[in-house]
Amino acid sequence: MAEETKVEVAPTTTTTTEAAAAAPPAAEEVVVVEKPVTEKELPPAPEPEPEAPEKKQPAAEEEPVAAAAAAEEAAIEAAIEEEKPTKEEAKIAQSSSFKEETNVVGELPENQKKALDELKQLIQDALNKHEFTAPPAPPAAEEKKKEEEKPAEEAAAEKKEEEKVEEEKKEEEKVEEKKEEEVAAAASTSEEPKTEEKVEVEVVKDEEGEKKEEVKEEEKKVEEAAPAAEVAVVEEEKVAAVDEDGAKTVEAIKETIVAVSSATPPAEEAAAADTSAKEAAPAEEAKEETKVETEPAAPPPPPEEVFIWGIPLLGDEKSDVILLKFLRARDFKVKDAFAMIKNTVKWRKEFGIDSLLDEDLGNELEKAVYMHGADKEGHPVCYNVFGAFQDKELYQNCFADDEKRKKFLRWRIQFLEKSIRKLDFSPTGISTIVQVNDLKNSPVFAVALRQATNQALALLQDNYPEFVAKQVFINVPWWYLAFNRMISPFLTQRTKSKFVFAGPSKSAETLFKYIAPELVPVQYGGLSREGEQEFSAADSVIEVTIKPTSKHQIEFPVSESGTLVWELRVVGWEVSYGAEFVPSADDGYTVIVSKARKVTATDEPVITDTFKVGEPGKIVLTLDNQTSKKKKLLYRSKTKPVSE
Repeated sequence: MAEETKVEVAPTTTTTTEAAAAAPPAAEEVVVVEKPVTEKELPPAPEPEPEAPEKKQPAAEEEPVAAAAAAEEAAIEAAIEEEKPTKEEAKIAQSSSFKEETNVVGELPENQKKALDELKQLIQDALNKHEFTAPPAPPAAEEKKKEEEKPAEEAAAEKKEEEKVEEEKKEEEKVEEKKEEEVAAAASTSEEPKTEEKVEVEVVKDEEGEKKEEVKEEEKKVEEAAPAAEVAVVEEEKVAAVDEDGAKTVEAIKETIVAVSSATPPAEEAAAADTSAKEAAPAEEAKEETKVETEPAAPPPPPEEVFIWGIPLLGDEKSDVILLKFLRARDFKVKDAFAMIKNTVKWRKEFGIDSLLDEDLGNELEKAVYMHGADKEGHPVCYNVFGAFQDKELYQNCFADDEKRKKFLRWRIQFLEKSIRKLDFSPTGISTIVQVNDLKNSPVFAVALRQATNQALALLQDNYPEFVAKQVFINVPWWYLAFNRMISPFLTQRTKSKFVFAGPSKSAETLFKYIAPELVPVQYGGLSREGEQEFSAADSVIEVTIKPTSKHQIEFPVSESGTLVWELRVVGWEVSYGAEFVPSADDGYTVIVSKARKVTATDEPVITDTFKVGEPGKIVLTLDNQTSKKKKLLYRSKTKPVSE
C-alpha cells in the first residue's frame, strides 16, 4: 500500500532545503566510474562493467577483488537501482566541499606571502626596464657568452687598429720613396742646379773663418733659387773632419730629396703645421669628451603601465588577486608565474584583446555558450551546450574551414573577456565562475569541433589561470566517464577536486547541489524560464524527495481572501498530479482545482496553477509516484491580494 505523507506550508513560504553536508573531496572522483553501470537509460555497456574492478585492483592493491566481482555480479545487478544512487549522492556531496583559497593577503600562509612579494618585485623591475613592451632579452647563456667574448673582441679591435696604423705608415713611406724617385729623375734632367731649402751643416771653423763664408753663401743661394714650379730640396748633412795637417774638411754629405711645390711653405713650417694639427686633434676629442661628460644625463623614462582585464599589474588591491591567480597556477613558483604573466601580456597584445572587445562577431553562438544565474556561493554560471552543434548549419558556420574556426575562437575569447570584466577582483569579491558542460548529443567525434575545442582549452589554460571554481559535466555518456578515468592519474588533486560528473538521470540533482533550483534553467530540471512568469529568481524553491511507490501531499493553508499561485515540477515526472481546495468549515464543499492526471516527461515541465480563495481553508496538492525510483519534487507558492 502506498505510503502517504503530509506537509503543511504557509502561503508565503520561502525557505529551501539545505544542501548536502560538505566533505573533503576524494582522491579521485569515483562517481564518474560507477554511473554508467547504474542507469537503465544508457546503452548497454557490458565491457565497462568488468573494467571497473580491474582498474581498482592496483589502486587498492586488492588482487582477490577480480574473482569476487564476477561472483557477486548477479547480486549487484539486483540491487543496482536502490544502492547505486545512494552511493552516487554521497560522492557528489564529497566533491561539493571544494573551497577556494582566500585572496586577502593578511590571511595567506607565510610562504605564499613571500612568493607574492617576490613576484611583485620582479614585475616592478620589469616595468622599470620596459620589459613588457621591449623586445625579449637574449637568454642568460647568450649574455654570459657575450660577456666572455667582449675582452677578446676589444683585444682584436686594438690589434686591428695597430695594424691599420702600421699600414698607413707603410703607405706614407711608399709615397715618400716614390716622390724621392720622381724628384731624383727630375733633378738629373734639369739644367738648373739643385736648390737647397735647408742646410744642416756641422762645421769646424778654421782659424781663418773661410767655411763660415761658404755656408752663408749657400743659404743665400737657396732663398733666391725657390722656383715657381715643383723643385727639389736637398738636405745636406755635412760632417766635418780634421785631416792630418789639422785642416777641417767636409768628409760626407747626406742628401735627402723631397718634392715640394712653390705654394708649399718651407719644410720647417709644414712640419710645424702638421705637428699642430696632430696635437689639435686629440685636444678637440678631449674637448668633446669633456662636453659629453659635463652634459646632464637624461632622466630615465617612467615605469610602463600594464593592465590585464582592466586592472594594473601593480598598485591596486585588485592587483594582488590577479597575481595570486598566476602563482596558484604555477604552485607558487615565482619565476614560473612571472614567465606566465609575461607570456600572457605578450599574447594579449598579439591577439588584439583590446580591439576584440569592440568587434561585432554575431550572436549565432549564444545558444551554445551563455551565462545564466549564479551558484549558491555567488559565482556566475556559464553553460556550454555542446549539443547545439548538432545543427549542421551552425556547425558549418563555426568549423567548416580555418577562417571560420578562427572566428569561433575569437568569439569564445571575446565572450570570456566580457564575462571576466564583470567579476569583482577585490580581495573579498567573487573572481571565479562555475562552468556547466552539457554533453548531451555532443558531436564529440567531429574532428573540426575537437580541434577548435583543444585550441580554445590551450589558450584558456595558458592565459586565464584560476578562473574556474567548479567544472560540472552533465548528461555524461559512459564512454566519457571511462576516458576521464584514464586521464585522472595525470591530473593534480587540485584540478580533480573541481571536476564533477553526472549521467543523464543524475544531472538535475547534481546541479541542485551547487545551484538553487530557481536559478537552474528549466531544460536542466530547474524552474528558471525566460519571459514574464508568476515567479522570479527571488522566489525560493522547496525541494522534496518522493519515495518510490508512495504518495506525497502538500498543503497551503489560506485564511483570507486573495489568489493563491503555486508552481511545481517533478524531475523526470512519470507521476500523477492533482489539486483541490478543502474549506475549514465542516459544512463546506471540497473544490477540485486540478483533476488528478499522470504527467509524463514529454509534457510541460513546469505546472503553474491558481485558485481564488473566498473563505478560509487549504489547498491540497497530491503527487502519486508509482515508479520504482525516487523523484525530486520542486515547488513554490505565494498569495496575491485581491487588488492584483
